[in-house]
Amino acid sequence: MSVNDGVAPDFSRGLAAAVVQDADSGEVLMVAYMDQEAWARTLETRRAWFHSRKRGLWEKGATSGNYLDVVEVRLDCDRDAVLLRVRARGPACHTGARSCFDAGGANQQDESGPVPAEGPVAGSG
Repeated sequence: MSVNDGVAPDFSRGLAAAVVQDADSGEVLMVAYMDQEAWARTLETRRAWFHSRKRGLWEKGATSGNYLDVVEVRLDCDRDAVLLRVRARGPACHTGARSCFDAGGANQQDESGPVPAEGPVAGSG
């Protein structure tokens, strides 16, 4: 769902997940959360704003200069998740990695590809 028709996420149940994707490569750069104010600021400035319980409202790049310029915004069918297609002005991850999914952590891979998660995927059954 595109937001061109003025539709907004449903914040009645709290924060909405925001998946940040590189607009050119399709790579997922990070996942964060938005509240109504972060949503409004993102649409107004065309840069990514988020909300965290620890930091409150924050703009990605305000400290580091690694802004996320928003090219396109989409909502999922339930309006409880946001897809931000962006052009990053630097690394998206606070560790300095291009993507939060390239930052080391628990990423494990062998010759056959990524290691699948154990157990059923939520909502898949």
